[in-house]
Amino acid sequence: MSKTSILIPVYNNPKTIKQVVDQSLALDLFVIVVDDGSDIEVTYLVEKNENLLILRHPTNQGKGQAILTGVAKAKEMGFEYVVTIDGDGQHYPTEIRYLLPLLKDNNIVIGNRKFKEDVPNSSKFGRGFSNFWIFVESGKWLGDTQSGFRGYPVSILELDLKHSRYDFEIEVLIKHMWAKGEIKEVEIEVYYPPKGTRVSHFDKVKDNIRLSMIHTKLVSRNILRGFGL
Repeated sequence: MSKTSILIPVYNNPKTIKQVVDQSLALDLFVIVVDDGSDIEVTYLVEKNENLLILRHPTNQGKGQAILTGVAKAKEMGFEYVVTIDGDGQHYPTEIRYLLPLLKDNNIVIGNRKFKEDVPNSSKFGRGFSNFWIFVESGKWLGDTQSGFRGYPVSILELDLKHSRYDFEIEVLIKHMWAKGEIKEVEIEVYYPPKGTRVSHFDKVKDNIRLSMIHTKLVSRNILRGFGL
């Protein structure tokens, strides 16, 4: 059995989830889908497969909690790593081949998206903004701290993680590095649908507030760490 499984956290992506699951299953890796309280249950949208497990939160709990639920199940099943792929069709599952060689030694691996001309300016700004604050908090410059295409060791369950939505993806990187864990990066292709057709559940008000708050907390904590507190 491979030591790595694919983890797909999904919330209300009924038009794309079947394709993402089918493409993931074609890679001969076990696939875990965490349906984070979608209006239409994922079990109604994809076909049964012996290499597929679908877990469901009865209510929406956030992307971070969906990832943690999937990682806990992967660990229970004997996997050492998971590769997370968003359910909106932005990622190409075949690109997992670039992450797999780096999934060792307890590394987190980030798939750095190759941004092209069709990528929204808001996404480019958001990535740069996030990268800067991650550097302030950790001393390490990373290329794409907002990418959802990542490889995680199941050991992230041992970190003191307090956030469960998009802010989880920032917190887990910082606390992994504070625990002396390594982060590796590799470039991946990414698909951005035409303007107006992509389904995103990122709330520009609520989630930006959450991200601002998590960066404030982490910067403050890093300063205290510098004083040995």
